[in-house]
Formats: sequence, structure tokens, C-alpha cells
Amino acid sequence: MKTALDLTDRRLAAALAEDGQASAGELAERLGVSGPTVRSRLKNLLRSGLVRVAGLIDPFRVKGLTVALVGLSLTSHKQLDEKLEQIAALPNVNWAAVVTGRYDILVEIVISDDMADLYAFLDQDLSQVGGIGTSESFVVMKAKRKWIPLPRGARTWFTAS
Repeated sequence: MKTALDLTDRRLAAALAEDGQASAGELAERLGVSGPTVRSRLKNLLRSGLVRVAGLIDPFRVKGLTVALVGLSLTSHKQLDEKLEQIAALPNVNWAAVVTGRYDILVEIVISDDMADLYAFLDQDLSQVGGIGTSESFVVMKAKRKWIPLPRGARTWFTAS
């Protein structure tokens, strides 16, 4: 399975970042390769999990969404990778990362603009994970160049009538 991007793959990924809806023919012309080359390489990149094509939204232009960052300190570092996996799998988590500094893990969540959802994430979702000593939440009031995929939990809320 592919684990690294060569120059053509990197150029293809960059072109998709500019326009994820570009056709294989448009991408081929832009990159100076054939359409079948683009289709084959894109298929391999998607299969290997090195590239993902997704619809992104600007959460600050869409009413009803709130983005928050949550800094977590764990009670023990023995299961850091396991805790990271568990937290990343929670429905409203967009991404989670082990970081240096004050916190062990930093998490970005996307919730409705009802603060009860933030409370539920902190009180219910994180308590299921366990092993968290302290947390600190930061509601993002405004951001620039912030395009996000909707995490699984937000997709459910977002599509409800």
C-alpha cells in the first residue's frame, strides 16, 4: 500500500485542494498528464487513505453551528494513543491531536449553537472515555480561512428537519 506522495501525487493533491470538483480531464490538462493517469493515481490515493475528497463548509457563515477547542489533561500517559483514538472517534470531534504544552490532547468539536451540546460533550461523551483529569473549553467566536468537514455527530444534527 502506498505510504508516500511522489511529485505527481503531490501536484494532484494540490490541484484537488484548489478545486475538489475538477474533472479528471481538467486535472490532467492542468498537470500535463493523461486522464487515465489522473484517475488511476486518484483511485490509489483514495484507497491508501493518503487523500480524501470531501465537501467542506465555513462554520462561521452557516447559522446554527459552533466550533470549540477543548484542551484535555489526562490522569495518566500510559494509554495516550488509546485515549487519542477513543476521543477522535466521538461523534462531534472534527480532529484530535496529542500536543506539547499545557494539555495532553487538543480537540476540535463541531456542535449546534446550543451550549447544552458543549455541556453534553464534556459531561457525557468525555466521561465515556475516562482517564481525563481536567479540561478547558474555548468557543471559537470568529475565524478566517476555516473550512471544515462536518463530523459524524454534526451531520446528523445538520440534516434533521
